[in-house]
Amino acid sequence: MKKLFLHITMLIAMCLLAPSCSVDKYIPEGSYLLDRVSVTCDDEELMKTYLLNDYATQNTNSKWFGARVPLRIYCLSGQDTTKSRTRLLRRIGEAPVLYDSLTSSKIVGDMKKVLGNAGYMKAEVSQVKDVRGKKMALEYHISPNERYTLRNVDRVVDDEGLRHFVCVEDTANSLVKEDYPLDVNMLNGERNRIANYLRNNGYYKFTKDNVKFSADTAANSTEVDLTIIVKKHQENGRVKASEHKKYTIGDVHFLTDVVSGRGNIDTLKYRGFYFLSQNGNVKFRKKLLASHSLIRTGDLYNEQKFKRTYNNYTRLGAVAYSSVQFNERPGEDILDCDITINHAKENSFGVDVEATNSAGDLGAALSTSFQNRNLFNGSESFLFKIRGAYEAITGLEGYEGNNYVEFGAEARLGFPAFLFPYVKREWGMLHNASSEISLQYNLQNRPEFQRRVLSAAWRYKWSSRDAHIQHKFDLLEVSYVYMPWISRTFKEQYLDSLGKTNAILKYNYENQLITKLGYTYTYNSLGAREQTYGKNAYTVKFNIETSGNVLYGISNMAGAKKNDMGQYEFCGIGYAQYVRGDLDLAKSIKIDKNNSVAFHGAFGVAYPYGNSKQLPFEKRYFAGGANSVRGWSVRSLGPGKYNGKDKGINFLNQSGDIKIDLSMEFRAKLFWKFSGAAFVDAGNIWTIRDYEDQPGGAFRIDKFYDQIAVAYGIGLRMDANFFIVRFDGGMKAVNPMYSGKEHYPIFHPVFSRDFAFHFAVGLPF
Repeated sequence: MKKLFLHITMLIAMCLLAPSCSVDKYIPEGSYLLDRVSVTCDDEELMKTYLLNDYATQNTNSKWFGARVPLRIYCLSGQDTTKSRTRLLRRIGEAPVLYDSLTSSKIVGDMKKVLGNAGYMKAEVSQVKDVRGKKMALEYHISPNERYTLRNVDRVVDDEGLRHFVCVEDTANSLVKEDYPLDVNMLNGERNRIANYLRNNGYYKFTKDNVKFSADTAANSTEVDLTIIVKKHQENGRVKASEHKKYTIGDVHFLTDVVSGRGNIDTLKYRGFYFLSQNGNVKFRKKLLASHSLIRTGDLYNEQKFKRTYNNYTRLGAVAYSSVQFNERPGEDILDCDITINHAKENSFGVDVEATNSAGDLGAALSTSFQNRNLFNGSESFLFKIRGAYEAITGLEGYEGNNYVEFGAEARLGFPAFLFPYVKREWGMLHNASSEISLQYNLQNRPEFQRRVLSAAWRYKWSSRDAHIQHKFDLLEVSYVYMPWISRTFKEQYLDSLGKTNAILKYNYENQLITKLGYTYTYNSLGAREQTYGKNAYTVKFNIETSGNVLYGISNMAGAKKNDMGQYEFCGIGYAQYVRGDLDLAKSIKIDKNNSVAFHGAFGVAYPYGNSKQLPFEKRYFAGGANSVRGWSVRSLGPGKYNGKDKGINFLNQSGDIKIDLSMEFRAKLFWKFSGAAFVDAGNIWTIRDYEDQPGGAFRIDKFYDQIAVAYGIGLRMDANFFIVRFDGGMKAVNPMYSGKEHYPIFHPVFSRDFAFHFAVGLPF
């Protein structure tokens, strides 16, 4: 795999450095290669506001890292299309993009239309062509000229029942006011606003088509007199127009897994709702369905409640299909509602096979899972998973050629509600809230020791109404780490040996109790489920967690005695006490449809105190690897300028309490499903306290910037639809572990020493 990565890298480099081949022979007579396309405007802010650059859809040939590599590959193909080499190079490459006058005319028309809708009725868009040989540089120059504004705004309402609302009561909320610009988007927004308000107040048949606008302009003037017209209701334009009616909700029926014409239909009434089922086949509790409906008998029709009710059912994992329909009673202003709910397949099984690579040690893992999506007929999800892994490990000194075996079991139960006292169910539905309880057991057998971890957690998840913000609150997560066996050799040579006594090492091979309380905030500018890759977007993630404070307070007040290590104990086990905070920022900037640049910063601080002098191993920071400073292999960088001598225990020594990770990545679409990246990474980890076993690893405000490691490299990504396979090759540029010329391997590179290859699934950020 490394050789393939290097071959592809060399091919890209050759194309980037190769002299420009002749493109002229691929350009027909009278045609021009589109060499550059730009959009300029007399008002730069206007161009940004209305994204006028995006309307220049005829782009030049795509670029790889700033060079037109696909075009160069195409030019190397030759003219004989019967040869397989020619067809292959043309498939990978890209034919010259020629200037198209029809496309350009359409672009000019689209820009004028956008500006006209924004009130710039007299906007001018001109094409400026710079032809040199068979190449053309094309510029679209925009002169918006003066914008039309509203002088007077009048309202005409034919329906007497709506006149007071539109002409008096609602004018303060109107989006259309005097001296505002004449903007079609604003007018459409006003139509939707009026229609939504009325539909939320019983006017079931009112639509935005009942709202019209009439604009009157004077000669040689950019001032507009606007009239908002609200029409009466008219069915299909065939009957006489009539007053708009307010509708009231009548009967509400739940149809659960009902198939017409098959079997008997049973009807039950519960809390004012009617439940219809076939042959008594009820898959959901009546309370669940009733509580998720905001549509109630006797209420006025409300469009917002209709949409929220539909969303409430679609988010239930046990529901395969749902619909909400209204039926008008003949001759009455009453709507009966039918809510159809069909259940999803309850049980499912899954099997996953994994290949693992932990710092060069190869292994395999097999996991099987069972899931039930409707455990108690309330759309509760239950997951049970078993995982087993085997790895041929290098081991420590004296343990070469031994194996690592891991077994894990997990049970997770999720509820589609925020189960907390004094929190209303309606709030949980509005914020897509869920609650979860989980229990996990992990068994690890190594040649040096055996380790067992038992964890239990209760957590909540919810989101903002616009789905941009996600919250996760770990009310309680308890982990018990138990060491049933440590080999005599490992204990004597690594834990108790006078020359190798290591506080961090010893602490993490003792029984521990971790009681975590944590909160995570995530913001995605595009929405929680949207991918930011290659788009103008940003994400923010913040996490804070603490452990041991409640137990420490109880122990202190109770006057409990400390053990030999100066720790309070709970049930005979020393518990961890710390606080940890993390901030993760990512920003993606779109250059064009094929190129983007992304920035990433991750910062973390963890502080042990009170009952702990060191952080638990699982809570410490590590640097290097596929998602960190990619010139180093996983967990091989830091802390600070520490350079471990005993490679057997560096996986613990090369950990810290503070983390800084910075990355900049240029991303380019290559061909088919492949994309490339060129990146620069910087960062390191540090300890808060000075540890004898990690010399040079402590964070110092006046020295840490000299200990920032820097790496550079390139990567290849393949989009496999459901996931992205990633290959990254990184080279060390600045190595804080060394001084002298070895501190700057960018000037004195040694490939075998400074290169690191990474294989990963998913993007680094």
